[in-house]
Order: sequence, then structure tokens, then C-alpha cells
Amino acid sequence: MHLADSPVLVKPMQIGHLPAVMAIERESFSMPWPEHAYRHELTQSDLAHYFVLCPRLPRSPNETVSPWQRLIQAVRPRPAVEEEPVWGYGGFWMMVDEAHVSTIAIRSGLRRRGLGEFLLLGLIDQARGAGAHRVSLEVRLGNLPAQALYAKYGFEQVGRRKGYYPDNGEDALIMTTPELDAAAYGRLLSARRASLMERLSGLARTVGQTPPTGLE
Repeated sequence: MHLADSPVLVKPMQIGHLPAVMAIERESFSMPWPEHAYRHELTQSDLAHYFVLCPRLPRSPNETVSPWQRLIQAVRPRPAVEEEPVWGYGGFWMMVDEAHVSTIAIRSGLRRRGLGEFLLLGLIDQARGAGAHRVSLEVRLGNLPAQALYAKYGFEQVGRRKGYYPDNGEDALIMTTPELDAAAYGRLLSARRASLMERLSGLARTVGQTPPTGLE
């Protein structure tokens, strides 16, 4: 199974994705960002890069569009983005040559299926494409599953922020990757990518049948 055959894809976040993004935001974080913060990031910040994780929904080979329908769509395009299922999202800020992950979240009903890992890998790929030399992030001291995932992708602890999270005063660990262009890190990503594609192969058999579209 190749990346192009994955049942999910990572694509740039758009304003039309925000209702779905905010639903995931509220169920994922004790102090969720407000929608206007995301709007500002998408429209006003040159440093912000945000993406959504969506199912790769195949178009029916038998689907036909009449000339009249094409004319209607040309005059009044269908609002496809607003109806598109969003299973997760994430983003980073480009700080000179370092991509700092600002947020990452997966719908609660779809966790522990490899989707968060796919999204993280997508963010690393996007950061590398944007010219980043490293990727960094903060993670709660008590969030051991997230720390394990980050460590799986080469993140190492490089610092600690005391009382970083205002909701409970929990410390944050600062983690960062090695140089993204290092040969050893490239081999690590290739191995992790191959393993992840194998894990997602089971999901690929179900996405085209009854993909979930609303919050569970």
C-alpha cells in the first residue's frame, strides 16, 4: 500500500472546514481555541500552516453530470468544502527554519487507528516542504501516549516549561526532531511510513463503504 492509496489524506485547512474543526477542538481540549483564532491564523498569519485530515472518498465511476448541471455548477458552485468530512486537523508555525507544531487532534471516535500518526507524518512532510530543518512541539507531562508517538518519530525531549498549561498548571515537555534532511532520519521516516501504510490497509477497505461523517 502506497501513500497515494491511503484511505485518508492531509490537505490545507480552509475556512469552510472550521465548523468541523471547532467540533473536534471542543471535544479534544480543556481550553479550546475560539473560532476567530483559527480564522486569524488562516487569513492573517504568514507563519501559520494548518491542515485537515479527510477520508479519501472515491467518486463513483458511473456518476454523470448533465450539461444543465454543469451550467448550474459554473454559475453557483457546490459548497463541497463545508460538506467534506474532517477526521482531524493540525498545524504549525514556521519560526525561521523550525516548524513548531501548535495543535494536533483527531475525532474522539476515530482515535487509536493510526490516523493521528498519519496526521503527524503529514505535518512533518509539510514542514519539510516549507523549508523547516526541524520540527518541535510541547506536550503535557502526563500525556504519555502522545509522548510515545512523538518519540516513535524521532522527537527527543530538549526542555521543560514549568506550569505551562493554565487549566491545571501542568508542565510541558519540549520535544524536537533531529535534522529533517539527515540521512538517518530519512530512513526512520521511510520505515515508519511503510509500517503505517500497512496498518491503514484495513481502514482502506471500509472508507469507501460507510465513512463516518458526524461526531460520534
